[in-house]
Amino acid sequence: MNESQPTPVPDPRRLLCDAATLVAWRSDPSRRVVVVDVSFDLADAAAGERAYAQERLPGAFYAHLDRDLSAAKAAGRDPRGRHPLPDRDAFARTVAAWGIGPATQVVVYDRQGAMFAVRLWWMLRWLGHDTVAVLDGGLPAWRAGGQPLETGSPSARPDPGAPAYPARASAVPMVDAATLQRGLGRVRLVDARAPERFRGEVEPLDPVAGHIPGAMNRFFQQNLQADGRFKAPAELRRELEPLLRPAGAATDAGVVHQCGSGVTACHNVLAQAVAGLGLGTLYPGSWSEWCADPTRPVARG
Repeated sequence: MNESQPTPVPDPRRLLCDAATLVAWRSDPSRRVVVVDVSFDLADAAAGERAYAQERLPGAFYAHLDRDLSAAKAAGRDPRGRHPLPDRDAFARTVAAWGIGPATQVVVYDRQGAMFAVRLWWMLRWLGHDTVAVLDGGLPAWRAGGQPLETGSPSARPDPGAPAYPARASAVPMVDAATLQRGLGRVRLVDARAPERFRGEVEPLDPVAGHIPGAMNRFFQQNLQADGRFKAPAELRRELEPLLRPAGAATDAGVVHQCGSGVTACHNVLAQAVAGLGLGTLYPGSWSEWCADPTRPVARG
């Protein structure tokens, strides 16, 4: 499905970091580190920003899913889905305002098991920035490790006048709806939504229930342990390999990840990479874009 140049396989050891590693990075004067809080709530778009205002990792910026990590949506039902990707140049300016440059080590986190942090992780790689890691376990793990939290007014303030990030070739493969529809039946399509949404029994967010024909379900929360941290690479590999790489197929060729709006699908993309199974292709529009066109096929059950 990826019609661009071959995608470099990421080093699984650089995809996640724990609290101790982040502390060490920030203590290294030779390393520029930027931390971004991506906490959000699909049912209350202001909840993540409120939580950030109350407490955050020291010096963290805040990325809002709707404002910073998505394009402005058209009035009514946007045919691009609920969280269309922003213009790449506009996103480069957003990133620069957070003080991120090509040599910056970025660490992203949230309070929801990386449910939203993975969107920024993927988008930075889309911008060509590969030195980005997810804080494993997010703010709860940071707190559990006895690390300090910042309260009151945030110390980090975006600089909208900063020169735009010099975007490079994308480090992630992606596919659009038309290309995916032509490839149905020939790709391994993985849906990250909860099983009841996948089956079409309930649909709290989109006007049509069901899933893209041929998709398999891997609820993104299956990538996590009970404490909210990612499972060990070997465990993820045991679980994901039969789903993603059957019958000796190439590591990431033909694997497409989607969800409701291109957010939690990034969780499965990251889990695949952590497992050492390559970097899968993302369908950013996902179900919310797919079902906006009544001519596209829908499956249930």
